[in-house]
Amino acid sequence: MAINEDAGSAPARAAFHNDPKVRAAFYQIALFVLVAWAGYEFVTNARENLSAQNIATGFGFLNNTAGFSVNQTLIPYNEADTYARVFWVGLLNTLLVAALGIVCATIIGFTVGIARLSSNWLVARLAGAYVELIRNLPLLFQILFWYLAVLGTLPNPRGSVTIPSFAFGWPDPLQLALFVAVLGIAFFLAKSPPRVPLPAAASLQRGAAALLVLWAILRVLPEVGLMRAGDGVVFLNNRGVFVPAPVFEPGSGFVGLALLVGLAAALAVAWRGRQQRQATGKGGVALPLVIAIAFGPALLALIVTGFPVRFDMPQLRGFNFAGGIRVIPEFVALLIALSTYTAAFIAEIVRAGVLAVSHGQTEAAYSLGLRPGPTLRLIVVPQAMRVIIPPLTSQYLNLTKNSSLAVGIGYPDLVAVFAGTTLNQTGQAIEIIAMTMAVYLLISLVTSLFMNWYNARVRLVER
Repeated sequence: MAINEDAGSAPARAAFHNDPKVRAAFYQIALFVLVAWAGYEFVTNARENLSAQNIATGFGFLNNTAGFSVNQTLIPYNEADTYARVFWVGLLNTLLVAALGIVCATIIGFTVGIARLSSNWLVARLAGAYVELIRNLPLLFQILFWYLAVLGTLPNPRGSVTIPSFAFGWPDPLQLALFVAVLGIAFFLAKSPPRVPLPAAASLQRGAAALLVLWAILRVLPEVGLMRAGDGVVFLNNRGVFVPAPVFEPGSGFVGLALLVGLAAALAVAWRGRQQRQATGKGGVALPLVIAIAFGPALLALIVTGFPVRFDMPQLRGFNFAGGIRVIPEFVALLIALSTYTAAFIAEIVRAGVLAVSHGQTEAAYSLGLRPGPTLRLIVVPQAMRVIIPPLTSQYLNLTKNSSLAVGIGYPDLVAVFAGTTLNQTGQAIEIIAMTMAVYLLISLVTSLFMNWYNARVRLVER
C-alpha cells in the first residue's frame, strides 16, 4: 500500500498579499492616509482663502463685544457681553426647549399611543386622526401655525385671556341640582346598554357622556358657587404668557437644602425597598411614605423659617404687565409644535411596542383577576419598553435637532443667535459652524448614552 508522505505536513500558507488580516490593515491605513490628506488640503486651502480676504482665524472673536440683545436669557446678559456669553445663552435656550419638549412629547405620545388601542371606538378614532394629521404636516408649518394663527391672534395685554384663581363659597341650590342631574344622565349613558343596533353605539354613548361631564364642569360648575373665580394668576396675550414668579427671601437656601436632603432620602428608601422586593418578593415602601420623606423636611423648614418663599404676581401697568415671569410667544409656539409633532411618532412607537407583547400575557393577567388598567401598567408596558426604547431614542434626538427650526419664528436658540447673528457679524464661519456641530453632536451622544443605559436596565434578563 502506498503511503502519502505529505499527509502529516502542515497546510501551505497563503501568500503575504493574500492574507485577509494584512489586506484589512492595508486598506484601513490607506483610507486613513487618504482622509488625513484630504483634511490637510481642506485646512490649507481654507487658511489661504481666509488670509487672502484678510479674515483672522481662531477663536479670539469670542472675547469681542456682541452688541446685540436677546429677548430670552436664562443667565444675566446685556449688549456689552461677549460672543462667548451669547453662545451660552443660545445653548441654554436650546437645552430648555429640548428638555421640556421631550417631557411633554413623551407624556402626549404615550397617552395617544395607548388611546389608539382603546376599546372605545370614539377614543381610538380620535387618537388615530391626531396621529395621521399631525405627522403628515411639515413641522415648520406647525410652528408657524401656532405662532401666527393661534398666539398671534390673542388680544393685547389690556384684553388678556385670564386664568383666574378660585375660592370656595356657598352653593346655589338650583345650579347644584342641575349639576347633579347632568352627572346622573352622563352616568346612565356610560353604563346603560345601547338601544340602537349599531356597532359603535356603546362608544358613542360613552363619548356623549364624557361631553356632558365636560359641559357640566365648564359651564354649570362655575355657576354652582362652590368655586368662584378670583384674581387672575396667568395672563395670555399677543406678547406672551405672564405667570407668577417665585421670590426667594433670606432663609430660602435652608429650605432648598432641606428639599434636596428629603429627595435624596426618599430616593434611597425607594431604591432599598425595590431591591428588597426583588430579592425576597416581599417588602417595598408605600408611596405616601416616600412622598412624606421627600417633602416633609422642606415643609418643616418652611414653617421654621417663616415661609421665605413668596410669589410676585403679574399686574397690568400701563400698556403691559409688570412683575411675574414673561414667557415669550416664540418659546410657547415652538414648545407646543415640537411636543405635538414628535408625540405623533412616539404614539405609533408605543402602539407597536404594546402590540409586540404576546396576547397570552394579557389573558394570563385577566385570569388572575387583574383589571385592564393594572394589567397595562404592570405587565404589558414594562415588557413593551424593550421594543419602545430604541426608536424612542431616535425621536428624542430628532426633537432636539428639530429645535433649530426656531430660527423661523425668531426664538433665540443656538442656531439663531450664534450660528446666525454672531456669524453674520464676525464672519468666522468655520469656527462657529464647528462649535455648533460639536454641541449638537455632544447632546446626541449624551442622550443616546443615557437611553442605552436605561434600556439595559429595563430589558428582560434571559436565563
